Amino acid sequence: MPYKSRWRIDIPRCSLPTFLFGSSANLPHVPSNPEKVCLAEAARPDTHFLTRGTYQLWCQRFALGLQQSGLFEAGDRLLLFSPNSIFVPVVFMGTLFAGGIFTGANPSYTAQELAYQLRNSEAALLLCHTSSIETGVQAAKMSGLDLSRVFVFDDSILDGAGTPSHGAGYWSRLVSYDLKKAELFAWPDLTGPEEWNTTLALNYSSGTTGLPKGVEVTHLNYIANTLQTSQTVQNHPDYEKRRLNSASLAYLPLYHAYGQTVYIALYFHQERTAYVMPKFDFIKMLEYSERFKVSDMNLVPPIAVALAKHPDVEKYDLSNVSFLGCGAAPLSREIAEQVENRLNKNRKDEDRLNLRQGWGMTEWVTSAYNDCGGGLIESPDVPALYFTRISMKRLPQILYWRNPKATAETLTPDGWLKSGDIAYVSEQGQFVIVDRIKELIKVKGHQVAPAELEALLLEHPAIADVAVVGMSTPDGDEAPRAFVVSQGKVDEKEVKDFVASRVVRYKHLTGGVTFVNEIPKNPSGKILRRQLKDRYKDTTSAGARL
Repeated sequence: MPYKSRWRIDIPRCSLPTFLFGSSANLPHVPSNPEKVCLAEAARPDTHFLTRGTYQLWCQRFALGLQQSGLFEAGDRLLLFSPNSIFVPVVFMGTLFAGGIFTGANPSYTAQELAYQLRNSEAALLLCHTSSIETGVQAAKMSGLDLSRVFVFDDSILDGAGTPSHGAGYWSRLVSYDLKKAELFAWPDLTGPEEWNTTLALNYSSGTTGLPKGVEVTHLNYIANTLQTSQTVQNHPDYEKRRLNSASLAYLPLYHAYGQTVYIALYFHQERTAYVMPKFDFIKMLEYSERFKVSDMNLVPPIAVALAKHPDVEKYDLSNVSFLGCGAAPLSREIAEQVENRLNKNRKDEDRLNLRQGWGMTEWVTSAYNDCGGGLIESPDVPALYFTRISMKRLPQILYWRNPKATAETLTPDGWLKSGDIAYVSEQGQFVIVDRIKELIKVKGHQVAPAELEALLLEHPAIADVAVVGMSTPDGDEAPRAFVVSQGKVDEKEVKDFVASRVVRYKHLTGGVTFVNEIPKNPSGKILRRQLKDRYKDTTSAGARL
């Protein structure tokens, strides 16, 4: 049975640059509020920042430089291999200004992983951060990309510095220094019939079911997702006051969809300021949140767990935080409530925080469903109409880059995209996500959701983090095993007994408990269960630390 959103919004038919900066028909012009800082490096905000006006000019300079280089044409792909920087949005948007397609790679990739994405995307240019240029050059050689198309990338360009390395040029060669000509550089408006369905980015999926796939995201997709995300916060009665005084830390990876949507599209659209962190550090996040009076916290589950459990949180003033959002991976009700209770101390009732979760996937840009803000739904108290596999309509149906087989497997014949999630729907039409279909553990014919057991285990005061995985048994069945990061004295028996006293027998940890130093996760916070399953498939259920 199809469900429709209670809200309706008009989606402009144009390019993402035109949506954010206005039409390029009457140049030169600057965006609204051009002197306001939109991007600043958190560690050096007084010297390393871009205003809305200088940001637009940098994008134009980069786009003009790309065209003049002779190395890049409209429709070409540019691959950025870098941690966060105030110039990552310049490369992203400048590529679109030049009519190209952006694709970003995880900065922790090996040369082999990066070479795969270079080959799959058929990137015309590779920009590598100074810290990863050696890996980038190796990947270029493995993929057959000529070194003349590889460039060193960092923010030294702001100081007029930056040097070539390992046979690769510095990216200033791709930036025009003719400011007057750059001011007149016209980005594509894409207002012609169906032009707005042009692909602007290839965001590679997590690859949990095989090699990562390049998800084609169009200008229309990005604009729609920006507006629907904006709608959820605009419903607040104090939205305009909050918007004018808002600030956030950009620690989510900008090479991928979640960070791009929030910090490159949404925040510029709402005239907000983002303080960029090149690398995430929890204590630094707390320090910067206090220093910059951060109002919006966009979280992934590992950060939410730290906010709930880290002993240093109370040392910092987080009273200016007015919005908490979490996405990319499941977050348990218990952890959400712990975060809320901790940050709501000494707050008035009208200022209390509600941690809102978004649900979506790379194939939908980012979020497709957001917490309505009406409180958390507990399954025993809500009569479920039915359990269902979730599918969503997605237009235009482009989906996976040059992979028609994977596209066909993901879409139903009538155009619905299969998310791979199990959920139930309440009588009020609210969705409760249960777990991933492929992550469900089959125990003697029963289905066990790892997320349920993980949420339960995180209630234990001596457990800092946990992952539950189905381990194969000799009789062809599966047994739930918990991989535990402890933060106090706890042994296998105590963990097993803790679960056994709270759930039905087939959900017990019959696969054992393994104590580990950390839970492997991708940059978005998703647990890499396959890594755990493969790494420990031959170990016994003894509770030794590995």
